[in-house]
Amino acid sequence: MKTIAIISAVLALSIIMAAHSLANPRHAVMFATEPGVASSVTSATNVVKIENFSFSPAVLTVPEGTTVTWTNKDDIPHTVVQSEEKFKSKALDTDDSFSYTFTQPGTYEYFCSLHPKMTAKIVVEPK
Repeated sequence: MKTIAIISAVLALSIIMAAHSLANPRHAVMFATEPGVASSVTSATNVVKIENFSFSPAVLTVPEGTTVTWTNKDDIPHTVVQSEEKFKSKALDTDDSFSYTFTQPGTYEYFCSLHPKMTAKIVVEPK
């Protein structure tokens, strides 16, 4: 009876963790497939959400060649401007998106030109 309860609890926890990953795709959930071996059931998405006057995540690490998409979820416009203006969006209204493909490794700091205290960065690692 205890074994069934333990198996049921592990199964329930696995379902909850998988649902969390689907609701929060930036968070990969790891499951052991063999003793000492873990595999990811979801891959990280390359999406930055603009919400509550902030970029989320504040730091996103991606391999070179990755396209990152920013989506404005606030009720007011925002922009995405790289500090050296390597990329710059137009004003993004609610649910508007902007994408940029990172072809060179490095750290790319960016901000909202309408609200300069909104800052974040993309770290691009070599393949």
